[in-house]
Amino acid sequence: MRRAWQTGMIALARSPKIKRWAQEKGLAAGLVGRYVAGPDAEAGIARAKSLLGQGIRSSLFYLGEYVDRPELVAENVAQERKVADLLGRAGIEVHVSVDPTQIGHSLDPALARRNGLAVAEAIAAVPGDAPRLMMIDMEDRTVVDPAIALHDALTAAGLPVGITLQAYLRRTEVDLRERIRQGAAVRLVKGAFAAGREHAFVSQDEIKANHRRLIGLMLSREAREAGFRPVIATHDDRLQDHAVAQAEAAGWSRGEYEFEMLYGVRSALAERRVREGHRVRVYLPFGRDWWPYAIRRIGENPRNAWLLARSLIGG
Repeated sequence: MRRAWQTGMIALARSPKIKRWAQEKGLAAGLVGRYVAGPDAEAGIARAKSLLGQGIRSSLFYLGEYVDRPELVAENVAQERKVADLLGRAGIEVHVSVDPTQIGHSLDPALARRNGLAVAEAIAAVPGDAPRLMMIDMEDRTVVDPAIALHDALTAAGLPVGITLQAYLRRTEVDLRERIRQGAAVRLVKGAFAAGREHAFVSQDEIKANHRRLIGLMLSREAREAGFRPVIATHDDRLQDHAVAQAEAAGWSRGEYEFEMLYGVRSALAERRVREGHRVRVYLPFGRDWWPYAIRRIGENPRNAWLLARSLIGG
């Protein structure tokens, strides 16, 4: 059931006709208002500054993925570079999330690499001492190797970059161990895409067990000594508690690792973690091309179907 649902949602996310219909009709406006910062980079920056006032950092993401037209890829890259510039001018920490398909992977992997280099260089050029990072998002299983290759190439060039890894994939432990050895920044997510049993853990119990193992690796003494930078991206408070226990046992201080959550999801938990002294970040999307992102959120669990239905009915 879950795999069929996720496969269907990915198909919806990638459908240009359905996306155009939904966005032109202004459907699911309630869903957009809940999970999206606004229509442009300025709105995203304004929301990021507001969140920072609450002690919550942001990772801004320009909504535009699964694109297969050169002019859309160029627009995505321009917006990401604009975000870097605006964040620098605002004097706040720079994190920009980037999907490989957003910057040209579907057209030409070499184009995606050139565009990734351009965005990372723009982030590195931001003046000031505030930490800055280009975080490469992870998409479906077919994009894992290109995403990791892009990360490693930018790392070798000395640019500020991190990579997202997915707990549901069987290969992730190997990928994570190599990134720990590099002293990389890794954002660990559960993963919202469908894959067969040969590639992925498919039951929720299996995925959660692997998630806990991977968190243990990320917050090990060896990872800390290697200069590894862990970002635990989950809304599961039990997994967060597990991360805190692992970190304390291995000598990590609060603030040396991060929790990341989606904007609009379990906000009270994010605020509680801040009060406890933890470093918290939200994934903060902005832009008008919201359909693929919204459907990916819905696709994470069949139980989310009611959110989409309620939003569509509400207009």
